[in-house]
Amino acid sequence: MPLQRKITLEESEIPTHWYNIMADMPNKPLPPLHPGTQQPVGPADLAPLFPMELIKQEVSTEKWVEIPDEVRNLYSIWRPTPMFRAYGLEKALGTQSKIYYKYEGVSPAGSHKPNTAVPQAYYNMKEGVKKISTETGAGQWGSALSFACKLFGIECEVFMVKVSYDGKPYRKIMMNTWGATVHASPSNLTNAGRSILAKDPNSPGSLGIAISEAVEVAATHDDTKYSLGSVLNHVLMHQTIIGLEALKQMEKAGDYPDIVVAPFGGGSNFAGIAFPFLQNKLTGGKNIRAIAVEPTSCPKLTRGVFRYDFGDTVGMTPLIPMYTLGHNFIPSPIHAGGLRYHGAGAIVSQLLKDGIIEADAINQTECFDAGLLFAGTEGIIPAPEATHAIAEVIRQAKQANEEGVSKTILFNLCGHGHFDLSAYEQYLNGKLVDYEVSQEDINISLAELNTPTI
Repeated sequence: MPLQRKITLEESEIPTHWYNIMADMPNKPLPPLHPGTQQPVGPADLAPLFPMELIKQEVSTEKWVEIPDEVRNLYSIWRPTPMFRAYGLEKALGTQSKIYYKYEGVSPAGSHKPNTAVPQAYYNMKEGVKKISTETGAGQWGSALSFACKLFGIECEVFMVKVSYDGKPYRKIMMNTWGATVHASPSNLTNAGRSILAKDPNSPGSLGIAISEAVEVAATHDDTKYSLGSVLNHVLMHQTIIGLEALKQMEKAGDYPDIVVAPFGGGSNFAGIAFPFLQNKLTGGKNIRAIAVEPTSCPKLTRGVFRYDFGDTVGMTPLIPMYTLGHNFIPSPIHAGGLRYHGAGAIVSQLLKDGIIEADAINQTECFDAGLLFAGTEGIIPAPEATHAIAEVIRQAKQANEEGVSKTILFNLCGHGHFDLSAYEQYLNGKLVDYEVSQEDINISLAELNTPTI
C-alpha cells in the first residue's frame, strides 16, 4: 500500500474564523505607547495609519474573529494548503520521528504572506482607501500585498530593503507585475531615508528603515494608509488560518505534534502555525513545544532584551513591548531577508517571557545545508527563511535519535525559493558566509536605546 504523503482538506473546510490567542494568554502584553507622549495609544492615534476594523482587531481579546465571506472566497484561490509527511527527509535522517510540514508556497505570491495581505487590503477597500504603503525585506510581503491590492483596485507603494532589492530582482518584477511601485530602501524619497543615507550612503537597509519610510508616506498623505506584514496582533491573528487547517489535517492523519517549528522574523510565520496548537496547550493541557527559529545574525529572541522599543529605525511607530536588539541595529546581509528585523511582536515576546514558547538561532550555512537536503528528499526548493525551520527540525530529530525516542514534529514550510536561486548559487559555489553578531555590537546598539524599560 502506498505511503500517505499528502494530507488535504476540502475547500469547504477553510476555517470560518481566525484565532486570537490574546483571549487565552495568562499574561496579556503591555499596551503600546505613543512615540511622543509615551502614554498608551488609543484608536485615534492609530487611525492615520490603519482602517478602523484592523484597529479593533489589534486591541481585541475576543477569541474568535469571523473571516469575511469575500476574504474567505479569495482564500480559496490557494487554500486550504496541503500538509505533507516528509518520508524522504525522515529516511535520510534515519529517524524514527515523524516529520510533517504545512506548505504555504502554493499561494500566488509563493509564501504565507497573502493570508494577511488579502484581509488587510479588503478592510482598507471597505473604508475607501485608495493607496497603501508598506515595506518588504526579501520581497515576500511586498509581493503578497501587491497581489492583494490588485484584487481590490488599491495602489501599492513598497519600500524594499536595498540588499534584497539588489539581490532579488525578480521579487521586484513580481510586485511590478501586480501594479506596485517599488523603491530601494533607504531612499531619497523620504526624510527617514535621507537621514539614514546622510549617515551611511552605502547602507544595505533594514526592515526597520523600510518601515520608517513607509510609515512616513502614510502619515503625510491623507489618501494613504500603511500596512505591516508581521509583528502586530491583527497580522499574527490572520495567519492562524495556517495552524487551524493544520489541526484538522493532523486529525485526519491520526497524529498530533510534540514539537511545532517555524522561522521567526517578526512573528507572523511562527504565530500562524503555532498559535492554534498553543491554544490546546493553554486551555486543553496538550503540552507541545513551540520553537521559533531566528538567524544568528539577528538574534533578538535568544540574545536581545525585553523592553519597549520602536518598530522602526527612525522612531515613528508606537513603542512596543518586545524582545529587541535595538531599533538602530542593522543586521548582516543574509539571504533570509524576511528574518532581518530587530524586534519581535508583543504577543510572541510575552509568550517567550512567560516560558510558553522557545527560541533557537542558527547560522545560514547550516540552514542552507538543511535546505539542500530537503530539496533532494522532498523535491521542494525552500525559501531561505524556511530553511531555518528545516534546520531546527533536523536538530530535533537527531536529538530524539540520540535519546532513543520518537517525536512527531510539524513545521511551517512558509514559501518556495524559486526567486532565491542566487543564494543557492552562492552556497553551491562555496561563497556563502556566516554572520554571527558579536556581543559588543549588540551592547552598542542597546546602549543607544532611550525607551522605557519594563
